[in-house]
Amino acid sequence: QVQLVESGGGLVQAGGSLTLSCAASGRIFRIDAMGWYRQAPGKQRELVATITSGGSTNYADSVKGRFTISRDNAKNTVYLQMNSLKPEDTAVYYCNAGMFTISSYDYWGQGTQVTVSS
Repeated sequence: QVQLVESGGGLVQAGGSLTLSCAASGRIFRIDAMGWYRQAPGKQRELVATITSGGSTNYADSVKGRFTISRDNAKNTVYLQMNSLKPEDTAVYYCNAGMFTISSYDYWGQGTQVTVSS
């Protein structure tokens, strides 16, 4: 079974840091872009950051300079280092990946809660 499993969420005070991880597992032939999205209560899911298989990155304006996305292709894992966290960063964070498998391509993780207290 192909899946994305996130870890690293939690509760942190404003100004603090957290690192999220997302590991892909199962029968995967190739992974293209990977990324992080988030959804706050009452809001639509929004892009946080993406990274291509070659390492090119893209960030939402709201997180530029504070968040860093990276990936370890040997481990099929993507990371999101989040610094200088703000209460408005509070959301469920979802991992996404385009993965060539025998059955599908677009995969999502189950989500991990990040809560930033003021």
